[in-house]
Amino acid sequence: MGARHLTARGISLASGAMTTDLPAFPRSLFIFSVLYGGMVCIAGVLGVKQVALGPLAVEAGIFAFLLLVVISSAISELHGQKTATFLVRLGFIPLLVSAALIQLVLALPHDPGMYPPAVDAFPIVVGQGARMMMAGLISYGISQTLNVLIFAKLAGQVGSGEGKLVWLRGMIASIVSQVIDTVLFITISFLGARPIVELMAGQMLTKVVLSIVLVPFMITFFVKLGRWLDRG
Repeated sequence: MGARHLTARGISLASGAMTTDLPAFPRSLFIFSVLYGGMVCIAGVLGVKQVALGPLAVEAGIFAFLLLVVISSAISELHGQKTATFLVRLGFIPLLVSAALIQLVLALPHDPGMYPPAVDAFPIVVGQGARMMMAGLISYGISQTLNVLIFAKLAGQVGSGEGKLVWLRGMIASIVSQVIDTVLFITISFLGARPIVELMAGQMLTKVVLSIVLVPFMITFFVKLGRWLDRG
């Protein structure tokens, strides 16, 4: 049997029996897409915990959401707005699959030997009502799509790859998209059930501050990392 060779362009058989040419897939796009899918799934779980950052308080899921914002913006810069928007759409797949698996696991009986505190804690950590699940899906789709759109439009030329004011474009896109995300999620989840103005204001303030402090450095790093990965 002839030796097999795997290349960036495809797979070839040394025996000459068959040659298959596959389209090249940029390494940065592959790695960032895998990371994006993971952050989509973990963000909701992290959001169960409220963290205090000095005088500011926010759900811990903001760190995963900021990574989603940065990754989608970096992909827009490196591979164009259409690719980044498509990735956002694909993010609904792990979101829906993970939500379905969580509901399945919650419905199954627990092992009698399971650690007792974990029996009560597990539904609290991973369980969400239908209203909050719907809020999460809507706010994710709209805010992430808006983030990519704003970031790309601010460039003046979509996917130019020239890196002009990446840090500023990323910060502005993050601030606007996170404000919209907060308004949508809190309104859909809690309107009529509890006062939302104060809750919304606190979340917005924290997300804006984190976007200003963290996103410029993160987006610059991810764009440079992506270009480095694609040079190989």
